[in-house]
Amino acid sequence: MLKGWLPRGPMLMNRRDFLMHATATGAVLALGTGCSGLRPGTDRPANPFLQGNYAPVQEEITADNLPVLGTLPAEMDGMFVRNGPNPQFPPIKYYHWFEGDGMLHGVRIQGGRASYRNRYIRTAGWKEEREAGKAVHGSFLDPLDLWRTLRRILAGKPLYKRTANTAVIWHAGRLLALMERAEPYEIEVPSLDTVGPYTYGGGLQHPFTAHPKVDPVTGELLFFGYAMSKPYVQYGVVNAQGHIVRITPIDIPRPIMMHDFAVTARYTLFMDLPMTFSIWRMLRGGPMLQFEPQLGARVGILPRYGTGQDMKWFEVSPCYIFHTLNAYEDGEEVVLLACRYQGFPAAFFMPPGEQRAGADESAKESAPLMYRWRFNLNTGTTKEKALDDVPTEFPRINEGLVGSPTRYGYTAGFVKSESGELLKYDYAQGSTERHNHGQGRFGGEGVFVPRQNAREEDDGWLVTYVYDAAENRSELVVIEAQDFRAPPLARVRIPGRVPYGFHGAWITGDMPGQQG
Repeated sequence: MLKGWLPRGPMLMNRRDFLMHATATGAVLALGTGCSGLRPGTDRPANPFLQGNYAPVQEEITADNLPVLGTLPAEMDGMFVRNGPNPQFPPIKYYHWFEGDGMLHGVRIQGGRASYRNRYIRTAGWKEEREAGKAVHGSFLDPLDLWRTLRRILAGKPLYKRTANTAVIWHAGRLLALMERAEPYEIEVPSLDTVGPYTYGGGLQHPFTAHPKVDPVTGELLFFGYAMSKPYVQYGVVNAQGHIVRITPIDIPRPIMMHDFAVTARYTLFMDLPMTFSIWRMLRGGPMLQFEPQLGARVGILPRYGTGQDMKWFEVSPCYIFHTLNAYEDGEEVVLLACRYQGFPAAFFMPPGEQRAGADESAKESAPLMYRWRFNLNTGTTKEKALDDVPTEFPRINEGLVGSPTRYGYTAGFVKSESGELLKYDYAQGSTERHNHGQGRFGGEGVFVPRQNAREEDDGWLVTYVYDAAENRSELVVIEAQDFRAPPLARVRIPGRVPYGFHGAWITGDMPGQQG
């Protein structure tokens, strides 16, 4: 009945917005039930997602010749760009970190010098609120307002903002800002100005993941998107020239939250994990998004240019995975490395000091750990193993080895919702090194920057933004990957604060339109 009532044709995106509103509402209620400031129907203390280094910054800055503590490597030439949520106006009622307007923070490094700029991603929702001078989109934590929903549908307006606030990727000479329930937005570099939505000339007709993969050998970009209606997952291939050349539906039994995937030289891996969506469950008073381990879990392996019928599924222990590190082929086996949650990782996304009673134990049970799976393509068997007992997330590798065997992996080590260190995994030695940011200093995802003409996998640097709570300001730190425990080679002082965010990318060398 709901499906038939909703408009079709040009209104299809609004229908998707309606479904995704329900999806996001259930997701955040499940993730954030310990945040007293985010529960409708209660007294509202100060919102933890609008305080400390979660709080947004309003000014867009352009600054050259930044102060540097230490020395930037002379051969380092490129731009580090990181995405994250940054609401431009105070919320109407509730607010969660996931839904802030996207803001890009970029540091351009060249000739031992650094410049900085930050820019809002000017999506349609951002522009609508800018023109109104206030927030006009409600939070997905707000109670569903059916009259408001109907008015916006009839007016042809999206119900909630699509923010492009999660990640960025460089492919075919183009920087795209991404969010999994929205179309990509094209971004100019190094200006970070928004060009506009990018749908590959109209070829993209379904959601686009925040975590596409670029094959460093073929230059192809592999992506997928998930939805609340069939086909629940669709998989696509973009060639090295930037054109969609293949779209394949993937048959799974129910709508699920599939945040990431992985690729090898010949295969693409999809994770059918029991984090399920259900509108009907929500209408009966249950959560929209729920971890249901009794449904089982599996990983599908598909030849890169195969159809859904070519998928081979492998059963795994029930779990959830937000982010994969890498996958590769090893003889008859396909190997997957990822951060595995035993259960629903609610406590991971709760701000400090806001956990409900018993949340410490819950966090321990659902803490993300580095795991390895081996799938035998001949026998259909699976082996899985924890590689560490330290809570860790935001995994990255040397991107020049995506889909190939890697010796090293880099992650952020977490205590509650803040990361005080970076980790370097050596899978050949079975060892881990740690780089601590220092007392009262917190970072995020570390992005690997290869040294020009590098001969070893870890010959390069890790870059990340670090927030100093005592000074209430941020820095870009450059860490020598082969001397990981040492203090940073350089600390680039940012003329402002960089709020906590999500994922970034390093863009090497000559960028179109760059200034001098």
